[in-house]
Amino acid sequence: MILHDLSAGMHPRRVRIFMAEKGLSIERREVDAAGGANAMPDFLRLNPLGKLPVLELDDGSAIAESLAICRYLEAIHPQPPLMGKTPQASAHIEMWTLRMDHELSQPIALAFVHSSDFYRGRLEQVPEVALWARARALQTMTWLDGELAGRSHIAGEDYSLADIVAQCAFVLGKAVSLRIPAAQANLMRWFAEVSARPTARA
Repeated sequence: MILHDLSAGMHPRRVRIFMAEKGLSIERREVDAAGGANAMPDFLRLNPLGKLPVLELDDGSAIAESLAICRYLEAIHPQPPLMGKTPQASAHIEMWTLRMDHELSQPIALAFVHSSDFYRGRLEQVPEVALWARARALQTMTWLDGELAGRSHIAGEDYSLADIVAQCAFVLGKAVSLRIPAAQANLMRWFAEVSARPTARA
């Protein structure tokens, strides 16, 4: 297998942390997205949307979308479990993973796309979208701080894919000064703990 990767990307980081938590060693190929390599025919053959990451399998087929890649890796390397040990636990973790993706990751990504220097000149940036997205992300942080008052991790007591999605979103948030407010002690505690894991810099 080959992981077509982008070191600075939020979604590729999810997969790298997931792999590191499982102790998996998969060949990585850095894609020069800034130079347009992800828009070249060879890459578009793997993912017509031109987005990263992409996991190329040994038979030449490819899986795009970070959450789909993680699900595949969980299926073929179930230990340690990061997506639940039972059908109920798996559904619970997927629920929280999707919440973190929709309610936190996507607003932070929108704030980055519509306000960062990286995308200036690459696409039309709409300042109003960035402002809305920042406010939405901060609302989610307030809600999530309350949720974490009663448990260690986002989907329960164990570290899971839901935590990975959220921690990668917060890493990207730093690039646009979207940080956890100091008053949100539960969320600050959680982020310090997941950031201290050996896999956090994968």
